[in-house]
Amino acid sequence: MHAQHKIQSLLDQLNTVIVGKKAQVQDCVACLLAGGHLLIEDLPGVGKTTLAHALSHTFGLQFARVQFTADLMPSDLTGVSVYERGKQSFVFHPGPVFAQVLLADEINRASPKTQSALLEAMEEKQVSVEGETRALPQPFFVIATQNPHDQLGTFALPESQLDRFLMRISIGYPDRAAERTLLAGADRRDMVARLLPLLSGEDLAELQRQVQAVHTAEPLLDYVQDLIAATRSGRWFLQGLSPRAGIALLRAAKAQALISGRDYAAPDDVQAVLPQTIAHRLVPVGDAGRGALEQVRAMLEAVVLR
Repeated sequence: MHAQHKIQSLLDQLNTVIVGKKAQVQDCVACLLAGGHLLIEDLPGVGKTTLAHALSHTFGLQFARVQFTADLMPSDLTGVSVYERGKQSFVFHPGPVFAQVLLADEINRASPKTQSALLEAMEEKQVSVEGETRALPQPFFVIATQNPHDQLGTFALPESQLDRFLMRISIGYPDRAAERTLLAGADRRDMVARLLPLLSGEDLAELQRQVQAVHTAEPLLDYVQDLIAATRSGRWFLQGLSPRAGIALLRAAKAQALISGRDYAAPDDVQAVLPQTIAHRLVPVGDAGRGALEQVRAMLEAVVLR
């Protein structure tokens, strides 16, 4: 129950800052416990950046924030070597990607060239700069925010990069009571600055080990495979999930189980994380008239647990 207590403390602290969004906050915690990168997509001003800051503070991680813009260069992320006369040699100056959490704000405002500079970092936990490969700190998370694609000045993220994000969540407008709390309460930025780090690096590594150790029984694996097969059937989506996406789904379900205080994953855990984990990787068939998220939910209803 020690893990359960720590996780509940994380959730309680985050919910003091991000009010009325318990489900989304739990998704974020599950994503980071599963060791995955997180994409928060929503309109400007609903708290995406605040949530990203609150997560990195609460998890006790050293973070850097980069505002993605159309003129951001790959070297602005990874760093550059500068000739220093005193040393008579080039010295590497690391960029903001050398942090435990990189807050990539409005990631889809950067050019595809800069977006692709993140790909290696997200998948390999390393960057290649000027012919040399440099390891990133452990743990390494990207928490990215993006505006909806129909907003001016945005570049759609390529499928290969979307696939690197374990989850995509949307915060949405607050309900009336939560909005009243925001209007009448303290400034959220001040509240984030006062948040206490509740985990050490060792604590986080231990929780991630516990996620990996969560048991998955054969019937559950059958269910996951049935869901993956449904995405590939051509009935719902143009192309199905990759094996990497299936592994990601299982990791997210295990994290959800640990948050619920169990050492085994259940179908409920898979169903709870499925839309957030797979919708951003899929394109609905053209005649569906539904978005990917609605299509995933319709598919979930159709796939019967054996």
